[in-house]
Amino acid sequence: MLSLSEENYLKAIYHLQQGSGKAVSTNALSDYIETKASSVSDMLKKLSDKSLVNYKKYQGVKLSEKGKSTALKVVRKHRLWEVFLVEKLNFNWDEVHDIAEQLEHIKSEELTDKLDAFLDYPKRDPHGDPIPNKHGEFSVANKKVLADLDIKESGICIGVKDSSSEFLNYLDKQGISLGKTIEIADKEKFDKSVLINFDGKSLRITDQIAQNLYIKTNV
Repeated sequence: MLSLSEENYLKAIYHLQQGSGKAVSTNALSDYIETKASSVSDMLKKLSDKSLVNYKKYQGVKLSEKGKSTALKVVRKHRLWEVFLVEKLNFNWDEVHDIAEQLEHIKSEELTDKLDAFLDYPKRDPHGDPIPNKHGEFSVANKKVLADLDIKESGICIGVKDSSSEFLNYLDKQGISLGKTIEIADKEKFDKSVLINFDGKSLRITDQIAQNLYIKTNV
């Protein structure tokens, strides 16, 4: 049985490794978890001894198959609890992350499976992130960030890269949410700001915002 801290490390390595598949540096992990590099090194040695990671000093760390499987179980619980909190308890999407951080460490697989069934096996959490099934499998959507769309190109908002409460609150104020069809009306070369059309209205957003919205296009 793993400690809460060990599970958090595995989940952090999983998130940092996603996409690239490359080894994660101790410094990157230290910044992500917000703890001292020396503490990170000590934990990585423990996880290595349990065959959960492949770790060599100065060469970074990667999850082993066992470690990846464990991390995905934690990710699955976290995202299922977020769905439950939003859909069944009427929390806003910017309120659920910290609560799910606590609930994800409940050990009962039976509870997780029953929660999944109760929610009718959701594929994505309230922020658009895919939810692994009990075997660690999930579908990957064909997505790109809004900033990468061309003028007159459009697509459906399917997720956010930044799930901070500040960013989600901003989106709520502007009426931007998952499922909205967004079209690029214009791009400003000077500051890379973007004029978008959605719900019959236009809105100019910064490049930072456009870089944090995931869009599914027809391509």
